[in-house]
Formats: sequence, C-alpha cells, structure tokens
Amino acid sequence: MPDFSKAPWSDIVPLLGDRVLPILIVIVVALTLIRASRLFVRGVVKALMDREATEGTAQELSAVELQKRMGTLDQLAGNVLQFFVVIIAGLMILRSIGLDIGPAVAGLGIVGVAVGFGAQHLVKDYLNGALILIENQFSKGDVVRIGGVSGTVEDFSLRRTTLRDLDGVVHTVPNGEIAVASNLTRVWSRINQDVTVAYGTDIDRAIEVVDAVGREMASDPAWKRRILETPRVDRVAALAEYGVTLKILGTVRATEQWSAAGELRKRLLVAFKANGIEIPRPQRVVLARETTAIAAPSEATAMGPTDEDLAPDE
Repeated sequence: MPDFSKAPWSDIVPLLGDRVLPILIVIVVALTLIRASRLFVRGVVKALMDREATEGTAQELSAVELQKRMGTLDQLAGNVLQFFVVIIAGLMILRSIGLDIGPAVAGLGIVGVAVGFGAQHLVKDYLNGALILIENQFSKGDVVRIGGVSGTVEDFSLRRTTLRDLDGVVHTVPNGEIAVASNLTRVWSRINQDVTVAYGTDIDRAIEVVDAVGREMASDPAWKRRILETPRVDRVAALAEYGVTLKILGTVRATEQWSAAGELRKRLLVAFKANGIEIPRPQRVVLARETTAIAAPSEATAMGPTDEDLAPDE
C-alpha cells in the first residue's frame, strides 16, 4: 500500500481533493440536473398536450401528430434548460480550478443583454410557435388567415409559418407576428349566401324555390356526404335598393365550403330562371345630347355692306 505522506502522493492527494473532486461533483450534479430537467419538461408538455387533446381543439389531432408536437416542444424546452445548466456548470468548474470568473460573469451579462435586445423577436417567434402547437390553432394543410395574408399552410415550425395563397404565392410569416389566427377549415363551415330578388316577387314562392334547391342538393349523391345541414332561407335580410335580400344558411364540411357555395349559386340561377324569379340589376340611364353646328360668318358679312351695296339703283 502506497505511503500517501511521501512524494508524489503527498502532492497528488491534495490536488485530487481540492481540484478534481469538486469538478467531478459539479459534472455529476450537472448531468443529474439535465436528466431531471428533461423528465420535468416531458411531464409538463405531456400534461399540457393531454389536457388540450381532451378539452381543446387538439382532440382533432391523430396520435402520431400529437406525439410529433410533444417531441418538438420537449426538444425546445430541454435544449434551453440544458444550455443554462452547462453554462453554470462551466463557470463553477472554472472557479474550482482557481480562475477568476468575475469578468466572465460580467461578460456573459453584457452579452446576454445584447442578445436579449437583438433576439427578442426571435424569442417571441419561438414562444408563440410553442403556444400554437400546444393549442392546435392550425396544422399543416389548413387554410388560414394570419399576419394579414391568407393561404394553405404548407410548412410550420416553431419560428415561422409558410402559406401558399390562391395565386400560388408563398408567404413566410414569423410566428411572433401572429396576433389572430383565423382557421377557415376547422371541422365544419357555413354556406352564407345573400340572394336579392326583384321587388314585386312573391317572397314566399321565392323562399320555397330556394329551400327546394337546398333539399335537392343535399339529397344529391355527389353532395350528401359533404353537406351537414341543408341550405335554406333563414330570413329576409334586407330591403335593399334594388330588391329584397334573402339570407341563405347551411353547414358543410370545412374543406367543401367554397365548392358547395359555388354549386348552390349555379343551381339557384337555373331554378330562378325556370320559375320566372328575377334577380335585379342596376339600371343605367344614358342621356344623348344633339349639338347643332353654327356656320362661321363670311368675310363680307363680317366686314359689313360696301358703298356699292348702299347706292340706289339707277
């Protein structure tokens, strides 16, 4: 057994006790905290997603999509906590080996303030993206209105959302700019159509025609699975300038709202023509004014009569 009171053990043992052992303790504690933080974050994310899946809009997501969202949020929060644990552990190790960490701490503080001011929008993007994931405000493939633009969600990350509009233009919207997210394809949507018929039309007859068109469309094999509530006249909406406006409401699957509304309008035009119901149009009156050309006076007339004209006839 070596004699720890003699060289080189007399130098190694104090070094191990004063320097190496504290470093090992810091490393072990840091690894434990990283592991514990990941378990904590995973539990919090799972609790949030489970609650949203049972009470909120996330209940429409599949198990695969829920797992994917949980993994994304877990990775984000875990990496943030791991970063702070590693920085603190590094500073403690530097102090344990005798280095002055005061300037390092001050430098990190200055850098942190600078990064905080410069990256505040980036942090806002990530935080808002995490909330969108948790609350399932929209998913890939939904048609939404966000940040002043509309389109289909082609891609979504914690930092930004990519939309493609009806013209094919791709819009990239930072998640921090999303104050209001309007999802146009969430489960079901309404047919909300106003139709104006001319004054003098039998309103009850017009309502019967519209309701018959709605029932016919709802019973059509091509549409009955897409229509959830038969379109019908809900009320007389207004006595407009050119006629009486009827409000037509119906419920369809969210992704069918545009095609269903177009089909209903087409059928209404055919039915109105067959039943002699007139859709009024603005009347335009054109006034035509005739102008008479005035001949320019001749040079002689302009100069007046001559002496020969005024002399008496002989």
